[in-house]
Amino acid sequence: MPSRNPTQAPSNQIAFRYRPTDSSTGVTRSTAQRLAAQLGVDETQAIHLALHALAVQVLPQYEADDGALTATQLRQIRASAAKAPTKSVRSSLFGTDNT
Repeated sequence: MPSRNPTQAPSNQIAFRYRPTDSSTGVTRSTAQRLAAQLGVDETQAIHLALHALAVQVLPQYEADDGALTATQLRQIRASAAKAPTKSVRSSLFGTDNT
């Protein structure tokens, strides 16, 4: 086994092992190859695409907030919001004649 230079940064790669059979927890290499061919990418890119899809599905896509707004925050928002102009609507749908 080659020795690693202690001044080198650790590798950002992992060992990836295909499963002997397809299951809910993994796929065979032939499945990965078929998927890559269907998508028009190489196997590595197919793995990245699958991991990205899983990340979007499982991980929050935004930072958690601090919960509901406080009464003070609501007052500040209401005070700074522009007031909507008051308008009256006159409808000709219903007759206004007293005939």
